[in-house]
This record gives sequence, structure tokens and C-alpha cells, in this order.
Amino acid sequence: MPMTRRRFARNLLAVSAGVGAAGSCSLLPLSAFAQKTGGSPSGAAAADRLILLGTQGGPNYTPERGETASALVVDDATYLIDCGYGTLGALIEAGLDYLDVGRVFLTHLHDDHTADLAAFLSHQWTSGRVSPTVVHGPHGTNALVGAAVAFGAANATIRRVDEARSVEPAKLFHGVDVSASDEPVEVFRDDRVRVSAAENTHYPDDARAKMAHRSIAYRFDTPSRSIVFAGDTAYSPSLVALARNADVLVCEAMEVNAMRRAFEAKVAAGAYADNPEGIWKHIVGTHVSTEEAGRMAQEAKVKTLVMNHVLPGALGDLPDETYIAGARKAFSGEIVVGHDLLTL
Repeated sequence: MPMTRRRFARNLLAVSAGVGAAGSCSLLPLSAFAQKTGGSPSGAAAADRLILLGTQGGPNYTPERGETASALVVDDATYLIDCGYGTLGALIEAGLDYLDVGRVFLTHLHDDHTADLAAFLSHQWTSGRVSPTVVHGPHGTNALVGAAVAFGAANATIRRVDEARSVEPAKLFHGVDVSASDEPVEVFRDDRVRVSAAENTHYPDDARAKMAHRSIAYRFDTPSRSIVFAGDTAYSPSLVALARNADVLVCEAMEVNAMRRAFEAKVAAGAYADNPEGIWKHIVGTHVSTEEAGRMAQEAKVKTLVMNHVLPGALGDLPDETYIAGARKAFSGEIVVGHDLLTL
């Protein structure tokens, strides 16, 4: 495969994890880099793989870190969790066939978690998928899928005329609005996974009172282990309940001081011109710091905390140890700082 910047960064991470882990910092052991080395994933049977496709806190797509997306592969089935910008390319680079993805789970409808959905579905149709793809998510997901189908309407019309295609995208792609609940509720089950969901606290109460949109977290229980995807959230008792005794908690993490510096640099360059301090209030008030991520992991008694949606991520130059140090103040288990294409 070509040596892209992200591939180079991932390979460098694998080397540093093998030779540079020291002291109390819990970096991922080399056994977890199964996709690169051919070994077995850490803590699970080889048939169960978690692949971090995009790990940048956003909306901040960078060449080093794509926007939020993860793939859970159980036996021969791939489940996609979130679909931020760069997801389609990351699936290909991870060696996963996007035609085989029949279930997508969106934590919320911010664009850094959904921006690639239209491209993903359109390319599935163009490449010849004939089995349905179902997108689960909070209020608005069904409408979002409808908008994605509308995005691809011209493409589908042209190809149905020119290539004699018979499948209609509107009959292939379906959205399911998942009800938000404080308590964990099962929202999907098949012969490989059981998926439960609970509302997190990404949206403040005053915002929730003015809209129907919600933000949710998911728990996937497989034959091998349990993996929780926190989504974007502030500290959340409902998330702690959902993650109770899970093997893995994939949770966003922000180093606040470094993110403030990165934010000010973006403002100086012209970003957020409409209301920079209002946007900063959202960033710092509705996302989890490294310390809070560690606190929730400890309260839920999970085995491994995987930091995802990392801030500042590629907007800064923090070493992994800085993120780990914050979470370590509260969490005594294994800590992994997520990077794109990392396989666990």
C-alpha cells in the first residue's frame, strides 16, 4: 500500500509503543497492532476487531486524523459507528469492503460525525450493493438518510438510464430514529451483537428544550467482549451506567489548555468569525476532558479506556503521555490514546 501520512504516523506509533513505553504510562502493547503485525488483537478473539477509522475531535479534518468513525468487525460483519469526513477512505485503507457494511450507528448528527454518510451510501449504490443498509441514530436520522438519497439522485438517475440499473436507492437505504433514554435500552440485535443505547449529555438542558435532537452512546456486546462508544458528551451518569463493567470504553478526550491554544490559533486565522466565544463555550462545556474521561471509566469499572475524538489532536503537538496523565488521575486501568487505523 502507498505510504500515506496517516499510514506513516500509525507505523511510527506502533514502533514507539513497542520501544518507548515506560514508567506508569499505559500504552497499547504491540499485540494490539494486529492489522500491521499479523498478531491477535488485545483482549479478544481474532474474529472481533475494533478499528478506529477517524480520531480527530472536530469538525477538524486533518491529513493525520480523520473525523470520528469506528468499525467493529465481528466474524464477517462490519458495523460502522459514526461517519465523519474521511470515513470512506479510511474504510478502504483499513482493508474493509464498504460494500459489506449493512449497519451504521450515529451517535448524533453534528457534521463531524455524519459528513461522509452521503458519499458512503452513494458509493455503496454505485458499486453495486443490492442488500439494504440501515442507519440507526437519534431523532433526525431518517430524514438525514433521505437527504443522502437526494444527494445521490442525479447520479442514480444517470446511471439507471445509462447503465440499466434496476435498484432504487430509496428502497435500499433506510434510517431508524432511536429514542433517547436515560436508562440503557436495547436498540438492535442480530446473531453477532446486541446493541444498547442511552442518551449522553452532549446537549445542555437549555438546548434540549428548544429542539428534538439528541445525542446518544452505544454499547455493543459481542461473544468476545463489550465495547461502549461514548459519542460526544460532557460527564454523563447515563453513560457510566451504560458502560458498567465493559471491556472497552471508547470515549472522547480533551486536554483543555492545549485545546484553548489551538482554538485561539484558529480564530486568529479567521475561523469562527460569527461568535468565537460562544463556540468555545460549547467546546469546553459539552465535551469531556481527559480527567473526566478517566473518572467515567473508573466509575463504570471498565477494563480499558480508549481515547477518541481527541482534542486538540492533530491541531496541537501533544505527546500521548499528556492525554494519559490526565486520565490517570482517576482511572487505574489500561489507557490507549487512539490514532487513525489503530486496531484493538
